[in-house]
Amino acid sequence: PDLLPSDILGVSVFNPREQEFRFHEGPIFTNILLADEINRASPRTQSALLEAMGEVQVSVEGERRALPELFFVIATQNPVDFRGTYPLPEAQMDRFAVRLTLGYVSADEEVAVLSAQEKVHPIDRLASVVSLNDVVALKRAVTEVRISEELKRYIVELCAATRSRPGVQLGASPRASLALMKMSQALALMDGMDFVTPEQIQELAAPVIAHRMVMEPQARFSGVTPRGIVEEVVKNTSVPA
Repeated sequence: PDLLPSDILGVSVFNPREQEFRFHEGPIFTNILLADEINRASPRTQSALLEAMGEVQVSVEGERRALPELFFVIATQNPVDFRGTYPLPEAQMDRFAVRLTLGYVSADEEVAVLSAQEKVHPIDRLASVVSLNDVVALKRAVTEVRISEELKRYIVELCAATRSRPGVQLGASPRASLALMKMSQALALMDGMDFVTPEQIQELAAPVIAHRMVMEPQARFSGVTPRGIVEEVVKNTSVPA
């Protein structure tokens, strides 16, 4: 909660020897930014990420500064009923491509965690498994995965359908359509395919769309969830032949 926007973006510091201000880059000038427990930061601090996530640049002291070509944010979030948390604004939620709920690991996985840290921490033996150039190449390869006009329209229909459902105050935005297309292309590439299928879109629909939606209070009290709405939309929307 004590974190300030300048702690993330950076700040200019006066250098008495050179008699001028020098900009010191903040941690946002990186390839992968991990925002742990992001909803413990104040809304003002959270807003520092909006421009970076949307435009891959930041504006500091009236000057725009570009971020690296490969830049994305991974964030963890506490449940909203935890103490000391702030709700993430809709504009920021809309900039996250996907939200995943990890839950608890299995008993065997938890035992493996204990064994891995029995003597030393695994991070002490952490080694790079891929180069920056490799990741940039993969990012570009995703854009080469083909998606038909029919499937693009299918994506738009899925997102548009969330906006007219009863109990929905705010449905999926055009950002959701764009994210669903790009995520589907990425999944197709991971599946070893050079084209997107309807099944890949359906698999990603809820993780990509649900977190962007806002429900009416009465719908929330009745147990209606954004994920349930998206699953219903997927079930009831005709799939292109």
